[in-house]
Amino acid sequence: MNFSVICSQLARRGVFLILPLLFSNLSCSEKMDTSARVIAHRGAWKTQELPENSIAALKHAIELGCYGAEFDVHMTMDSIPVVNHDPDFMGMDIERTNYADLLSASLPNGEKIPTLEAYLKEGLRQDRTRLILEIKKAPSGKEHTLLLTEKAVALVKQLGGEDLVEYITFDFDAGVRVSQLAPGSEVAYLNGDMTPSEVKKSGYTSIDYNIKVYRKHPEWIEEAHRENMTVNVWTVNTEEDMADMIQKKVDFITTNEPERLFALLSSQK
Repeated sequence: MNFSVICSQLARRGVFLILPLLFSNLSCSEKMDTSARVIAHRGAWKTQELPENSIAALKHAIELGCYGAEFDVHMTMDSIPVVNHDPDFMGMDIERTNYADLLSASLPNGEKIPTLEAYLKEGLRQDRTRLILEIKKAPSGKEHTLLLTEKAVALVKQLGGEDLVEYITFDFDAGVRVSQLAPGSEVAYLNGDMTPSEVKKSGYTSIDYNIKVYRKHPEWIEEAHRENMTVNVWTVNTEEDMADMIQKKVDFITTNEPERLFALLSSQK
């Protein structure tokens, strides 16, 4: 692994390697500069029993000091990007429903389904926790997915969030479109069916694969680093799996258990 290459790529994402002994009075998240970084999957929701992908879960990820809060974006029938994991919200098909009609239902904590604009505005009130925006594949097909992609990138630019927002997607063409619309942005491919070298040729800066992919192709981690790419892994929830991925030198770990991962990383110092 080329250490200087990895440092350069991590520095571009706001990660700096600092001697932890100089910062012994800082929080655990601030001391983890030489190991994997923590990304809260759909926000930090589990320990606080918050709704996934809610504004409250985003706020808690920020409070914890996570490197990033991952969230999922779909688009309504009237072309408003909203934050939700599934293509339906409380029984309503998002693609076939206007945003105003989605407001007839609420999340368990009383929040309404967040628009992407509202979610970004909340996240951009601070400048430390990255907003990891997943562009979801549209059930209706590629055209809708690419329109969502364009609207999401345009909104990020409109709100001045280019330095804090990173993109991930299972839709290969959507990620390519992001790299074209927002050169210099961090864009990660999720599907796990291509080598890092293949992905990089199309403008991606990172691979973000399921843990099973890295177990099958552990060499892809080193290959990605040689290609000056970063490596994220999802969704890693047990200490055993976390320790394995840390040992394999991934750069980022996406988890439903950010507190557990912070504790493990802290114990290794």
